[in-house]
Amino acid sequence: MSQAPGAQPSPPSVYHERQRLELCAVHALNNVLQQQLFSQEAADEICKRPLSQLVLPRVLGLILNLPSPVSLGLLSLPLRRRHWVALRQVDGIYYNLDSKLRAPEVLGNEDGVRAFLAAALAQGLCEVLLVVTKEVEEKGSWLRAD
Repeated sequence: MSQAPGAQPSPPSVYHERQRLELCAVHALNNVLQQQLFSQEAADEICKRPLSQLVLPRVLGLILNLPSPVSLGLLSLPLRRRHWVALRQVDGIYYNLDSKLRAPEVLGNEDGVRAFLAAALAQGLCEVLLVVTKEVEEKGSWLRAD
């Protein structure tokens, strides 16, 4: 089938989800995969399930993006902004190194950091980034295989 002279070829069909709420990670996954495979619920379940499978001794640290309340002095506003928080193990003890805290907050052992992560994930709209060495990343050894 030939086109008329000067006619533009029709553009390819490209799957594209537009932003709604704060689901940009879900939209990005679906846009890359070029179909709607992930929902908010599915993404949340994936985040919760690897929590128990994390091999924490192989993780250098965790960076969380959390909802954070907005306040003006003593007045708390009904707004939520995003805030990045670092978690790290030092000498066998895990700490919340949130820059808004006056000092590091002790989370304790692996159970303590897992409880902190579970509570953060339960709030919803939480993102967790793992900081690992290149070797750990290449082997995938930050995640238990069972």
